[in-house]
Amino acid sequence: MSRNIVVSRIEEPPVSKTPNEMVERKGIGHPDSVADGIAEAVSRELSRFYIKEYGTIFHHNTDQVEIVGGQSKPEFGGGVVLEPVYILLSGRATTMVGGKRVPYRTIAIKAAYEQIRNNFPNIDLEEDIMVDCRIGQGSVDLRGVYDTKKFLANDTSFGVGYAPFSDVERLVLETEHYINGKLRFEMKGLGEDVKVMGARVEDRIILTIAIAMVGRYLADPKEYMALKESLYEKVKNHGMDVLGRDFELHINTADMPEKDVYYLTVTGLSMENGDDGSVGRGNRVNGLITPHRPMSMEAASGKNPVTHVGKLYNLLSMKIAEDIIKSTGGDVEEARVRILAQIGHPIDDPLLASTNLILADGVPLSKVKGEVEGVVDNWLENIDKITQMLVEGKIGTY
Repeated sequence: MSRNIVVSRIEEPPVSKTPNEMVERKGIGHPDSVADGIAEAVSRELSRFYIKEYGTIFHHNTDQVEIVGGQSKPEFGGGVVLEPVYILLSGRATTMVGGKRVPYRTIAIKAAYEQIRNNFPNIDLEEDIMVDCRIGQGSVDLRGVYDTKKFLANDTSFGVGYAPFSDVERLVLETEHYINGKLRFEMKGLGEDVKVMGARVEDRIILTIAIAMVGRYLADPKEYMALKESLYEKVKNHGMDVLGRDFELHINTADMPEKDVYYLTVTGLSMENGDDGSVGRGNRVNGLITPHRPMSMEAASGKNPVTHVGKLYNLLSMKIAEDIIKSTGGDVEEARVRILAQIGHPIDDPLLASTNLILADGVPLSKVKGEVEGVVDNWLENIDKITQMLVEGKIGTY
């Protein structure tokens, strides 16, 4: 197949060599990330059910999840959730197959509870949350495009990706993974609602972290401050390993001990006390929010993993960009990939697959053009690998 692949050179410095940079990550416990995680969990479980029962993934988009914050009274040594968090599952699914009703709402609610149970141990599933499912039947026109089983795009949309990550991007992403991975099991007082903001001014890197602390594990302000100091040391050491150099670190800068103000929670999640969340309002599919990079505003989490190009092309673009960097051996300093689909056209044959390259000094475009075209073409030919990774939970969307 001859695909419309365009490879071009751009004359500008890579992001890492510009005067300044800002990068953000909303951790897994941020209300927007909670919404993303639930939406994707529902899509994944529906996909697995459809495959198990019917051998194929039917049309669905479960990307409409809303988190309505509750009310709480956090205290050192305890605290209580006064009003539960309300979680609304919305979107569309295939609800009937061969005249038989699909238990889609049961699947969706179970997936939502499992997502919360597996990630947020301080949430009481019976008392602290309410899950309401309003997922309905999909629109006839989009199901018609989907049900042709020719893998036709069910939207006119684009995806965007780039590589490699800058030092600040790596630091922000790996810091949140570190806190919500190894550290939260070592340090009981840490909550999962973590927000990491990175900034670079020339060579100076500043990292600001907000992290909810869990009151039941902290007897008093002294223990809170001790945990905060210990967290500082661990994150600083980890970050220096990531960067290979020093950086500035600030944690919970809104704390005011003199006024008895601390970032204290009952559950480790700010959604317990008024913070709301929505799908697509947080991290892009690479796990970051990057105003200095090309980005799509697509809400990828919960979209169907077979034909929704707004989801597939964003993930595909990142994979293509990563492989371009790997395959060109230093000749390409930065790759930016944009892929555009037309609704009703095959997903493996986009309207345009555009790759912009920042090349190393002295490298002509002709040296890498064929290699880059091959990477793009190979990934488009095997776009079903993205679907498989999504169903198996081997690739993230937030």
